[in-house]
Amino acid sequence: MSPLNGSGANPLRDPADRRLPRIAGPSGLVIFGVTGDLSRKKLMPAVYDLANRGLLPPGFSLVGFARRDWEDEDFAQVVHDAVKEHARTPFREEVWQQLIQGMRFVQGTFDDDEAFERLRSTIDELDKQQGTGGNFAFYLSVPPGAFPVVIQQLKKSGLADQSKGSWRRAVIEKPFGHDLKSAEELNKVVHEVFEPDQVFRIDHYLGKETVQNILALRFANTMFEPIWNRSYVDHVQITMAEDIGIGGRAGYYDGIGAARDVIQNHLLQLLALTAMEEPSSFGADALAREKTKVLGAVRLPKDLGADTVRGQYAAGWQGGEKVIGYLQEDGIDPGSKTDTYAALKLEIDNRRWAGVPFYLRTGKRLGRRVTEIAVVFQRAPHSPFDHTATEELGQNAIVIRVQPDEGITVRFGSKVPGTSMEIRDVSMDFAYGESFTESSPEAYERLILDVLLGDANLFPRTEEVELSWKILDPVEEYWDEHGRPAQYKSGTWGPAEADEMLARDGRSWRRP
Repeated sequence: MSPLNGSGANPLRDPADRRLPRIAGPSGLVIFGVTGDLSRKKLMPAVYDLANRGLLPPGFSLVGFARRDWEDEDFAQVVHDAVKEHARTPFREEVWQQLIQGMRFVQGTFDDDEAFERLRSTIDELDKQQGTGGNFAFYLSVPPGAFPVVIQQLKKSGLADQSKGSWRRAVIEKPFGHDLKSAEELNKVVHEVFEPDQVFRIDHYLGKETVQNILALRFANTMFEPIWNRSYVDHVQITMAEDIGIGGRAGYYDGIGAARDVIQNHLLQLLALTAMEEPSSFGADALAREKTKVLGAVRLPKDLGADTVRGQYAAGWQGGEKVIGYLQEDGIDPGSKTDTYAALKLEIDNRRWAGVPFYLRTGKRLGRRVTEIAVVFQRAPHSPFDHTATEELGQNAIVIRVQPDEGITVRFGSKVPGTSMEIRDVSMDFAYGESFTESSPEAYERLILDVLLGDANLFPRTEEVELSWKILDPVEEYWDEHGRPAQYKSGTWGPAEADEMLARDGRSWRRP
C-alpha cells in the first residue's frame, strides 16, 4: 500500500499542527555579488542556519557568481569561513557535508555573455544531480547600478524563463532607486523580464520577529485596537538610531544619506504596519492593499523648513573614544551636504489618524543603537489629583522595541508607596528572550525561506516602493535648495533643530 493517499498528501499530517515547519521544496539560490559583505555576513550564514534547522530540501543548491577566479572548492571554503564566523546555529559537520554537494561557483562579470551561458549550464547540471526541479531564485546582492544589466542578462540567457511546473524568482536588495523617477525606471526594467509575483524586494526589517509582532499585538488582542486611533493617541515616534559612523561605506553613502537609506524603506514600512487598518487575511495581497492605502494617505507638512530636519555628525565622544566628524571621514568631500541624520513630521489623512503627527527620525553616531516605535497617548482629560501629585507623570505609551533588546514596554502612571498621593511613571515589560525559549531566527533566514516558498507577504510591492518615494522626494528637493545640514556632536541624540521641531508642537523626543 502506498504511504500517501490518492491526493499525494500525507494522511498523518494535520494542517492544524503548528509544530510542523514550512519546508522549501526542491530549489536552488544563485547569489550575484557573492564576495560582498552582505553575502558573507548574512546570506550564506542564513542558508546554513536554514539547512541546520532542516528547512531546506535535501538537494538544495547554492551558486555563487562573481569576478574572482575561484574554483568550486575555493567558494566552498569562503562559505565555510562565513558560516563558522557568522551563523546563528552551531556548526554541524553532517549538515555542512550535505550542503557542500550542491555548491558551485561561476566566474564572470555582469556584462559577460559567456559567463551567463556557464551559469545556465551549471543550473542545468544541478537540476540533474541535485533534483532542484528547475526552481531557482536569483539574489542580486549587487550595487543598484548593476540591477538592470544583471536582469537583462538573465533574460538574454534564458535563465529567467519558467518552464511549466517550475519557477524562477528575482530577489532585489535596497536601495530600490534613489528617487521616484529612478524607481519607476527600475521597476519597468525588472517587470519586462519578471512578472510582479516573481519579484521579491528585500526589506530586512520586515523579516524581524518584532516587526511581524506589530500585527499580532494589534490584531490578535482586543485590549489595544480600540484605543489605536486619534481619539486616544497623541502622537507616534518611530526611531532608528545607530551608534556607528559610515565606516568604509563613503562611496555608497555619500550622496544617498540617512533619509534615502532608512526612512524611504524601513521607517515608512514601520509606519504603514503601525497605522494600517486590519487586513482581511495575513496573505500578501491583503497586507499590501492596506499598507498601500496608508502610504497613499500620508501627507507632508506644509512648512518643510520647520517640520523636517537634516543633520551631519561632527567630531565627539562615542563609547569612550574620540571620533571624527562626517566631513573628515575618508572619501567624503568636505563640502558634502549628505544627511547622516533626518527627522520628518508626517500626518495621515484618514478617519483613524487625522490630526495625529507621526515623527520619524534616523541617524548615525547617535547615543546608542536602537530601533523602536512609541505610540504615545493623550493625557487624561480631567485629573482629580492636584498638580504636585502628578508632576512626575508623563504620558502613557506603548513602545515596541525592534532591536536590540526585542520586546514591548507599556508605560503608565502608578501611585508611589507612602502617605501622600504622588503618581509617577512605571513600566511593564515583555522581552522576547524571557518569554520564549527558542531564539528568534535572523531576518534573512525568514526572508530567504519565504522566497523559496514563494510567500510574498513580508516583501514590499512596486506600489509601496513608489508611494514611499512620492513622500520623500519633495523633502529631498527642498533640502537640495535650502541651506546645509545642521551639525550635531557624535554620541548625542541629534541636532538641536530636531528638538526645537517637537518643542514647537509642545512635545519632546523620547530618550530610548
